Amino acid sequence: MTLKRLLILILIPVFISCNNKKEQELNQRENTLLEREKKFADKEDEYEMLLKMKDSLKTVFIAKDSVPKVQMWPDSLKIKWNSKMICRESNCSNYVIGDQRTEVWDFVSDSTGVFTNVLSNNKIKRVFRGQYLGTKIVLDSAKESSLKNTIKINVVLDDIKKNVIKGTQTIISQDNCTAKFSVELTPSKK
Repeated sequence: MTLKRLLILILIPVFISCNNKKEQELNQRENTLLEREKKFADKEDEYEMLLKMKDSLKTVFIAKDSVPKVQMWPDSLKIKWNSKMICRESNCSNYVIGDQRTEVWDFVSDSTGVFTNVLSNNKIKRVFRGQYLGTKIVLDSAKESSLKNTIKINVVLDDIKKNVIKGTQTIISQDNCTAKFSVELTPSKK
Protein backbone atom coordinates (compact mmCIF):
# COMPACT_ATOMS: atom_id res chain seq x y z
CA MET A 1 0.00 0.00 0.00
CA THR A 2 2.71 2.45 0.76
CA LEU A 3 4.26 1.98 -2.61
CA LYS A 4 0.91 2.78 -4.25
CA ARG A 5 0.55 5.91 -2.16
CA LEU A 6 4.08 6.95 -2.93
CA LEU A 7 3.49 6.41 -6.62
CA ILE A 8 0.24 8.42 -6.49
CA LEU A 9 1.98 11.24 -4.63
CA ILE A 10 4.67 11.37 -7.31
CA LEU A 11 2.27 11.20 -10.26
CA ILE A 12 -0.17 13.88 -9.03
CA PRO A 13 2.36 16.74 -9.32
CA VAL A 14 3.40 15.43 -12.76
CA PHE A 15 -0.23 15.58 -13.96
CA ILE A 16 -0.71 18.98 -12.38
CA SER A 17 2.45 20.31 -14.00
CA CYS A 18 1.28 18.95 -17.39
CA ASN A 19 -2.03 20.75 -17.00
CA ASN A 20 -0.19 23.94 -16.01
CA LYS A 21 2.05 23.67 -19.08
CA LYS A 22 -0.95 23.29 -21.35
CA GLU A 23 -2.67 26.23 -19.69
CA GLN A 24 0.49 28.34 -20.03
CA GLU A 25 0.80 27.37 -23.70
CA LEU A 26 -2.85 28.27 -24.24
CA ASN A 27 -2.34 31.64 -22.53
CA GLN A 28 0.78 32.25 -24.62
CA ARG A 29 -1.12 31.49 -27.84
CA GLU A 30 -3.97 33.76 -26.77
CA ASN A 31 -1.54 36.61 -26.02
CA THR A 32 0.15 36.10 -29.40
CA LEU A 33 -3.22 36.21 -31.14
CA LEU A 34 -4.22 39.41 -29.30
CA GLU A 35 -0.92 41.00 -30.30
CA ARG A 36 -1.48 40.04 -33.96
CA GLU A 37 -5.01 41.48 -33.85
CA LYS A 38 -3.66 44.75 -32.44
CA LYS A 39 -1.01 44.94 -35.17
CA PHE A 40 -3.67 44.27 -37.80
CA ALA A 41 -5.91 47.02 -36.36
CA ASP A 42 -2.94 49.43 -36.44
CA LYS A 43 -2.26 48.52 -40.09
CA GLU A 44 -5.94 49.01 -40.90
CA ASP A 45 -5.89 52.48 -39.28
CA GLU A 46 -2.74 53.36 -41.22
CA TYR A 47 -4.38 52.17 -44.46
CA GLU A 48 -7.48 54.33 -43.80
CA MET A 49 -5.24 57.34 -43.12
CA LEU A 50 -3.36 56.74 -46.39
CA LEU A 51 -6.65 56.51 -48.31
CA LYS A 52 -7.74 59.85 -46.86
CA MET A 53 -4.39 61.37 -47.80
CA LYS A 54 -4.72 59.97 -51.33
CA ASP A 55 -8.19 61.49 -51.66
CA SER A 56 -6.91 64.88 -50.49
CA LEU A 57 -4.14 64.76 -53.10
CA LYS A 58 -6.47 63.66 -55.92
CA THR A 59 -6.46 67.05 -57.64
CA VAL A 60 -2.66 67.20 -57.77
CA PHE A 61 -0.93 65.55 -60.69
CA ILE A 62 2.67 65.33 -61.85
CA ALA A 63 3.60 67.16 -65.06
CA LYS A 64 6.18 65.82 -67.51
CA ASP A 65 8.95 67.81 -65.82
CA SER A 66 8.06 66.14 -62.45
CA VAL A 67 7.01 69.40 -60.84
CA PRO A 68 3.71 69.04 -58.93
CA LYS A 69 0.99 71.12 -60.50
CA VAL A 70 -2.46 71.96 -59.15
CA GLN A 71 -5.42 71.31 -61.42
CA MET A 72 -7.12 74.52 -62.58
CA TRP A 73 -10.46 75.25 -64.23
CA PRO A 74 -10.21 76.04 -67.95
CA ASP A 75 -10.25 79.79 -68.67
CA SER A 76 -13.65 79.44 -70.34
CA LEU A 77 -15.16 78.49 -66.93
CA LYS A 78 -13.43 81.17 -64.85
CA ILE A 79 -16.36 83.56 -65.03
CA LYS A 80 -19.55 83.93 -63.05
CA TRP A 81 -22.47 81.86 -64.29
CA ASN A 82 -26.19 82.38 -63.69
CA SER A 83 -27.85 79.14 -62.71
CA LYS A 84 -31.42 78.07 -63.27
CA MET A 85 -32.43 74.92 -61.46
CA ILE A 86 -35.77 73.13 -61.71
CA CYS A 87 -36.77 70.23 -59.44
CA ARG A 88 -37.49 67.22 -61.68
CA GLU A 89 -37.77 64.45 -59.06
CA SER A 90 -38.39 64.47 -55.31
CA ASN A 91 -39.53 62.31 -52.45
CA CYS A 92 -38.69 65.05 -49.91
CA SER A 93 -41.28 67.22 -48.22
CA ASN A 94 -39.21 70.40 -48.61
CA TYR A 95 -38.56 70.01 -52.39
CA VAL A 96 -41.52 69.96 -54.78
CA ILE A 97 -41.36 68.96 -58.44
CA GLY A 98 -41.38 72.17 -60.49
CA ASP A 99 -39.61 74.29 -57.84
CA GLN A 100 -37.23 76.76 -59.47
CA ARG A 101 -34.10 78.26 -57.99
CA THR A 102 -31.61 80.80 -59.31
CA GLU A 103 -28.10 81.41 -58.03
CA VAL A 104 -24.73 82.61 -59.28
CA TRP A 105 -21.94 80.04 -59.62
CA ASP A 106 -18.27 81.05 -59.60
CA PHE A 107 -15.58 78.52 -60.63
CA VAL A 108 -12.42 79.26 -58.59
CA SER A 109 -9.04 77.59 -58.01
CA ASP A 110 -6.35 77.91 -55.39
CA SER A 111 -3.38 75.89 -54.15
CA THR A 112 -5.69 73.39 -52.44
CA GLY A 113 -7.77 72.55 -55.52
CA VAL A 114 -10.69 73.61 -57.69
CA PHE A 115 -13.98 74.78 -56.23
CA THR A 116 -17.30 76.26 -57.21
CA ASN A 117 -18.77 78.96 -54.99
CA VAL A 118 -22.57 79.22 -55.08
CA LEU A 119 -23.72 82.75 -54.35
CA SER A 120 -27.11 84.06 -53.35
CA ASN A 121 -27.53 87.82 -52.84
CA ASN A 122 -23.74 88.21 -53.33
CA LYS A 123 -23.02 85.95 -50.33
CA ILE A 124 -21.49 82.47 -50.51
CA LYS A 125 -24.27 79.97 -49.84
CA ARG A 126 -22.34 76.78 -50.60
CA VAL A 127 -18.88 75.66 -51.74
CA PHE A 128 -18.43 72.59 -53.93
CA ARG A 129 -15.13 70.73 -54.35
CA GLY A 130 -14.74 70.16 -58.07
CA GLN A 131 -13.19 67.94 -60.70
CA TYR A 132 -12.89 68.83 -64.35
CA LEU A 133 -12.81 65.62 -66.38
CA GLY A 134 -12.64 67.16 -69.86
CA THR A 135 -16.15 66.21 -70.97
CA LYS A 136 -17.84 66.75 -67.63
CA ILE A 137 -17.59 68.59 -64.34
CA VAL A 138 -18.26 66.78 -61.06
CA LEU A 139 -18.99 68.84 -57.93
CA ASP A 140 -19.44 67.52 -54.39
CA SER A 141 -20.37 69.36 -51.24
CA ALA A 142 -19.26 68.27 -47.85
CA LYS A 143 -22.18 67.30 -45.65
CA GLU A 144 -23.84 70.54 -44.68
CA SER A 145 -25.45 70.91 -41.30
CA SER A 146 -28.01 73.47 -40.34
CA LEU A 147 -30.28 73.58 -37.34
CA LYS A 148 -32.94 71.71 -39.27
CA ASN A 149 -31.19 69.30 -41.59
CA THR A 150 -27.99 67.60 -42.79
CA ILE A 151 -27.66 67.32 -46.58
CA LYS A 152 -25.19 66.06 -49.19
CA ILE A 153 -25.23 67.61 -52.67
CA ASN A 154 -23.65 66.19 -55.85
CA VAL A 155 -23.64 67.91 -59.23
CA VAL A 156 -22.72 66.39 -62.60
CA LEU A 157 -22.47 68.88 -65.48
CA ASP A 158 -22.10 66.71 -68.56
CA ASP A 159 -23.36 68.97 -71.38
CA ILE A 160 -20.67 71.66 -71.68
CA LYS A 161 -20.92 74.20 -74.48
CA LYS A 162 -19.46 77.68 -74.91
CA ASN A 163 -22.49 79.63 -73.65
CA VAL A 164 -24.45 77.01 -71.73
CA ILE A 165 -23.61 74.21 -69.31
CA LYS A 166 -26.25 71.65 -68.33
CA GLY A 167 -26.45 68.81 -65.89
CA THR A 168 -28.09 67.42 -62.78
CA GLN A 169 -27.90 68.30 -59.10
CA THR A 170 -28.83 65.62 -56.56
CA ILE A 171 -29.64 66.50 -52.95
CA ILE A 172 -29.71 63.72 -50.35
CA SER A 173 -31.18 64.67 -47.00
CA GLN A 174 -30.48 63.13 -43.60
CA ASP A 175 -33.73 61.14 -43.74
CA ASN A 176 -32.54 59.62 -47.07
CA CYS A 177 -34.99 61.53 -49.18
CA THR A 178 -33.66 62.56 -52.58
CA ALA A 179 -34.38 65.56 -54.81
CA LYS A 180 -33.00 65.95 -58.35
CA PHE A 181 -32.77 69.28 -60.13
CA SER A 182 -31.92 70.01 -63.74
CA VAL A 183 -29.15 72.64 -63.83
CA GLU A 184 -28.55 75.15 -66.59
CA LEU A 185 -25.69 77.64 -66.35
CA THR A 186 -25.34 80.66 -68.63
CA PRO A 187 -22.62 83.33 -68.51
CA SER A 188 -23.45 86.22 -66.22
CA LYS A 189 -23.79 89.59 -67.96
CA LYS A 190 -22.05 91.40 -65.07
